[in-house]
Amino acid sequence: MRTIETTYDLLSKQPDLVVTKEDHCIFITNEDGLDAYLCISGDQIIVESLLCPTQQVKDNAGFNELVLKTQQQLFPLTSVAITSVGDEDYYAAFGALSSQSKDESVLIEIELLFQNVEGMLECYEEFI
Repeated sequence: MRTIETTYDLLSKQPDLVVTKEDHCIFITNEDGLDAYLCISGDQIIVESLLCPTQQVKDNAGFNELVLKTQQQLFPLTSVAITSVGDEDYYAAFGALSSQSKDESVLIEIELLFQNVEGMLECYEEFI
């Protein structure tokens, strides 16, 4: 089973990522300056990247509708949710995989999340 330590060791060897361990998660920054957190909870690995504060969105209903209509077709394997950080709510993109996943699968999930976050920020920029 994958642990934070083994995952940190894997990610710290990647030349295009900057990683730091924070409590029970790993903070990841890619070469484009996008950030994500990776956490392992039981049998699941979650990789999450904040898109923007919900209060920043110009039209939440319109944004929610656009995301629900486009996310699956345009950004496969990445979901969007609202998550709380401190006292503020954020739209967040995330992917999930098994804690039994091979190294290659973890790296693909992180790369795909970063690609999809970049695409989401471009696609949804009229609302953000």
